[in-house]
Amino acid sequence: MKKWGHTGLCLMLFSALVGCANGGNDSNEVSSPGGTAATASETTLAKAQQEGYISVGFANERPYAYATPDGKLTGEAVEISRKILSNLGIAEMDGVLTEFGSLIPGLKAKRFDMITAGMFITPERAQQVAFANPEYSIGEAIAVKQGNPLNLHSYEDIKANSEVKVAVMVGAIEVEYLKKVGVADSQILTVPDQPSAISALQSGRADVITMTGPSLQAMLDSAKDDTIERVMDFTQPVIDGKNVRGYGAAVFRIGDDDFREAFNNELQKLKDSGELLQILKEFGFTEQELPGDVTAEELVK
Repeated sequence: MKKWGHTGLCLMLFSALVGCANGGNDSNEVSSPGGTAATASETTLAKAQQEGYISVGFANERPYAYATPDGKLTGEAVEISRKILSNLGIAEMDGVLTEFGSLIPGLKAKRFDMITAGMFITPERAQQVAFANPEYSIGEAIAVKQGNPLNLHSYEDIKANSEVKVAVMVGAIEVEYLKKVGVADSQILTVPDQPSAISALQSGRADVITMTGPSLQAMLDSAKDDTIERVMDFTQPVIDGKNVRGYGAAVFRIGDDDFREAFNNELQKLKDSGELLQILKEFGFTEQELPGDVTAEELVK
């Protein structure tokens, strides 16, 4: 088993799904670093506060949770959790690498004690696990020529002007979204990749481009072209009666209510202070990706 960095990050093959040395003990009693016993009746939060560390599941997916080349566990979900856990008196995170589809089974099997992977909150997942309140949201985004000369603020605006050409990466979900909104096939210019969409906008072959918010921001940051801009007051499309915006959060076992509530309280403090946005910005997110006041309970109804 390979240890990564001072965080105590444990690399494991997902097919094996074996726990870290500190996270795979299935006995009813474990010894804390101070030599005292922690019984099975002790809550996950109390045990982690006593021992000073907790095991977290992640799936090595940028920008949410991943290992850097030098072995540091980082990502927006990781750094938000790291700050909150530190505030709760838990100084270290032991990261357990697994495939994304094995995160919830691993949590339920107590291979780790929480998930920090930017997992979207869904009603189906909420039947198996308990979500914290969202720490970020992701929706669609558009970029246009500087000054937004065609006054485009939604997919509906693209639909309303038959002269508008929108560049989209081939195979991307945005192609389906545009068509369902009613944008004509003749208006959609498919391109092989995201950099090609930027090039189409720069050259005038397209009037607007679309992709998810973080992806678009990353492309614009890379292009460093002040002749194009992101439309910050973009209205999210409604597809089949549902807003396409998704919300990601930390995940806990059902029954770890005190842990989830303590986490939510600290997360709210980060929102109120503006520190949440500062952490998100480090990983390519903007004000557009803040979660707002929506709660996990509202999202799983």
